[in-house]
This record gives sequence, C-alpha cells and structure tokens, in this order.
Amino acid sequence: MATTFEVLAEPTRRRILDLLLERPRSVGELVDELRLSQPGTSKHLRVLRDSGFVRVRQDAQRRWYEIRPEPLAEVDAWLAPYRRLWEHHLDALERHLDAMAEPGADAGADSGLDQGPDTGSDGDPGGGS
Repeated sequence: MATTFEVLAEPTRRRILDLLLERPRSVGELVDELRLSQPGTSKHLRVLRDSGFVRVRQDAQRRWYEIRPEPLAEVDAWLAPYRRLWEHHLDALERHLDAMAEPGADAGADSGLDQGPDTGSDGDPGGGS
C-alpha cells in the first residue's frame, strides 16, 4: 500500500480530492471534470479508496465518492513544524511593517513613493527638452 505522501504526490489524485472537497461526485462527473478515461479515473479512485482518502457509496447504478478527512491529519501533523516556521517569519514581517508605519517615520520620503513623475532639472516631464 502506498504511503500518504505517495498517494498525494500524484496531481490527478490531488485534483480529485479538490473536486470532492466541494461535494460528493459520481465517477461520471469526475471523468468529465478530469477529462480522463473512465478506467484511468477509476484507477486513481481505487488508490484513494485503498489509502482511505475517499469512501464510495453505491446508489442504484451509480457510485458516489466522497472525501474522508482523517488521512489528511497525517499530512497536517507533518506540516505543523513548517507552519510554525512560516508563522515566525510572518510575525517578523508584521513587526517590520508596523515599525515602518510608526508616526514620525517618513516612509515615502526615501522610497520614491508619492513623489510624482520625474520632472528633471528644467521642469519638463521626463527631463528632456
């Protein structure tokens, strides 16, 4: 059986999960959305089902697939330290931006913002004659 990350490494399977995130879908709907053959779509659905990412519900002649969020907890747990890393960087960026916006700081003076077009030394826009 494939690992969670091997299952999610395949772009088509990620696309199927994206579609199922919106709502349960039949195989036919997934075939139409993915523009894959029915056997190709079914192959990906089988991998997702065997790994626990989706469940199937039979309704007469149709099979409805829906997402199961539990396997994504493994991915979330793996991402947690990286999320903390980014939160730290984003917090530092926020502090930097807050410091730039403090009263008394002339943010636009040295940055070239709000200074209008370059008029050159003779007052002619563009600096030419």
